[in-house]
Amino acid sequence: MELTLLGTGAPAGLPRPDCPCAACAAALGPDARAATALLLDGALLLDLTPGAAFAAARAGRSLTGVRQVLLSHPHDGPAVEVPAGLPQPGRVPDGRELTLLTGHRVRAVAMDAPGTGYAVTGPDGQRLLYLPPGGAPAGLEEPAESYDMVLTDVVGRPDALAKLRAVGSVGPTTDVIAVHLDHDVPPGPELGRRLAAAGARAVPDGTTLAVGAYEDVPDVPRRTLVLGGARSGKSVEAERRLEAFPDVLYVATGGSRNGDTEWSARVAAHRERRPGSWRTVETCDLVPLLKEEGPPLLIDCLSLWLTDAMDAAGAWDDAVWAERGEKALRERVRELTEAVRSTRRTVVAVSNEVGSGIVPSTASGRRYRDELGRLNAGFADECEHVLLVVAGQAVVLRG
Repeated sequence: MELTLLGTGAPAGLPRPDCPCAACAAALGPDARAATALLLDGALLLDLTPGAAFAAARAGRSLTGVRQVLLSHPHDGPAVEVPAGLPQPGRVPDGRELTLLTGHRVRAVAMDAPGTGYAVTGPDGQRLLYLPPGGAPAGLEEPAESYDMVLTDVVGRPDALAKLRAVGSVGPTTDVIAVHLDHDVPPGPELGRRLAAAGARAVPDGTTLAVGAYEDVPDVPRRTLVLGGARSGKSVEAERRLEAFPDVLYVATGGSRNGDTEWSARVAAHRERRPGSWRTVETCDLVPLLKEEGPPLLIDCLSLWLTDAMDAAGAWDDAVWAERGEKALRERVRELTEAVRSTRRTVVAVSNEVGSGIVPSTASGRRYRDELGRLNAGFADECEHVLLVVAGQAVVLRG
């Protein structure tokens, strides 16, 4: 099956008309995107958008051979004019299947939001899934057959990708293409980085792809360390890297701190952000988790793990530190980094970067700062990907 993307943007396009935001201002040239529309084998058009005939011509294609036009979502604004010679657009009822004379089979997939997804099987057996903007499949059954290609709103609904992965509809070789791209993420390198973390990619408008052909699917880093200062956005960045994956285990190392209302509010805010399918465990015993097989781990954070480790080693007391505390702490850190090195799980860990701030006035404070720097460096050595988050912007240090 041959797929031409006549557009890859949100229904209003990118940049949005009259929008002054920074992302829209930067969406120029190849980063500008018309509303998403797909042309399959020149015979099936999924979503009719303004200027579809001109978009097809720019891509070296024609709409004259289109035998079926299907809409995936309600269209706001004035009705789109149907080019001469095209059949009237329609929608397939949820769960029903449509067979075209060209040999394509189209099954309507029910969504959890207004709209219809389409699972298309080509004459030669290739399978493609196209989801509407802002929607995720409803009522998926496990196990499911894997698709060769999935086109979905990766940025707006990463949980849709997580649901598809959970039932096996998206596998290691599935080519995930981000469509319905809006101004939520600045275009260019930042968009590419965000999508790669979800195992997806974006292509320019007018691109033609062969469904089922091998593509260089982005490799999701197996071990990632996210560093940043206070309120830098490091936890949000870490959570974002796993929100397109199911059954994530969130490892909270800070405990509940009974009676601390400010801490309770922070914990509640973190919990509210996390997908409902994630599980949470409160522990500083990280080594067994890293040695086990299982779903991805999100560890937040290493700085609180170090506080617990220094408590256990008596590292705050100068005499204990000199006698046995330093040796005990070094052993704990070594065990942790060795577990990270040998783990087979996907791991995203968060830690504070404190080396650029004010020098603590106490010996114990300086000791903590120094040990956290050593821990971060040792942990980073075992990671394929290391990020530093500054003012909500992620700077790639490795990977």
